[in-house]
Order: sequence, then structure tokens, then C-alpha cells
Amino acid sequence: MLKLRHTNNKFECGLDEAGRGCLAGPVTAAAVILKPDFKHELIDDSKKLSKTNREKLSIIIKKNSLAYSIGFIYPKKIDEINILNASILAMHKCIKKLSVIPEYLIVDGNKFKKYKNIPHETVVKGDEKYLSIASASILAKHARDDYMQKISKKFPNYNWSKNKGYPTRQHREAIKQYGITSYHRKSFKLFDEQLIIDF
Repeated sequence: MLKLRHTNNKFECGLDEAGRGCLAGPVTAAAVILKPDFKHELIDDSKKLSKTNREKLSIIIKKNSLAYSIGFIYPKKIDEINILNASILAMHKCIKKLSVIPEYLIVDGNKFKKYKNIPHETVVKGDEKYLSIASASILAKHARDDYMQKISKKFPNYNWSKNKGYPTRQHREAIKQYGITSYHRKSFKLFDEQLIIDF
């Protein structure tokens, strides 16, 4: 069972992102401040859930949030600042858009840049531990998958409706055959330089 919260703060916000390891499409983050008494047994790390469950849970999470937001950072910016910085920027964008100012942030992963004066803690595999981070992972993945589904209609050769921009063999073969699109991350190699935070 996922923990309801990490601190006693009423406005504790969970943050997560989706699409960091993709070759195409945006990196998408979500921020969620859940109602204090909310819990749901189906909520888990988004990668463990079916598309149908993510869709259902997205609606439930939105209804049971004191505040939530979703943010996209697109390939051009990812190429400029690298994927790790883009992931953090997407999260910062989400925090800024929230209708409630969080008192504390819990962030999936092990790297984050301080946002204003809000205290934060990074949690490795946080989407498997905390309800708000798991909820953020569901909103981010659902929103990103939906976006990839839409742009797949423009570029059907890459099969983004199925692979969502991840580096599957079929996606790599399509890039070799058809070249890259404006939705591809031109700098993207998944090497170490993509995992450096620019302070």
C-alpha cells in the first residue's frame, strides 16, 4: 500500500515526469496536491497500470486533488538544455501553474533543483512509495500518451501511437528509413551528457 504522505503539511505536492527516455515527443511532468483524506487502492506507478486504468484514474485523481497541473517541454528545448534539465523545468512549470502554493514537494527520482523557497525531497522510486507521486506519474503518462497518439496521425510511419516515441527497434528502423521529424530530439543519444544538471 502506498504511503499517503511524507510530511504533515496539508499542501504536500507529489511530482513526476514521463517520456524522459524517448527519442521523440515532449517530456511531460505533473504536480498533484491530493485531498488529505483521499486514497485509492488502484493508484500505483503508471508503468504498472493498463491504459484503461490510467485513463479512469486520471479522472479520479483530478476530482480528488486540491490542485494539479501538467506541463510539457518540447524537443527544441530538450535539445538546448538536455533531458534532465528539461524534466526539472517541466516540473517547475507545473509547480508555477498550481492554484495552491505547495508547502512541501516530494519528487520522484534523485535529482531536482530547488523551486523558490519551497522545501523538497527527492525519492528514488517515489512512484512506488507515495500516493501523490504515483498520481502525478499517472497524469503525466496519460497526458503524454494522448499527445503522442495525436501527433502519430501526422507521422504514421513512426508508429508513435504504439511506441509513444520510445527507442523500439521499429522506431529506430523508421528513423533510418524516413529520417527525423520536428518532433524528434535531435541531440538525443541517452549518453551521460543528457544526465547533467545545469546550475
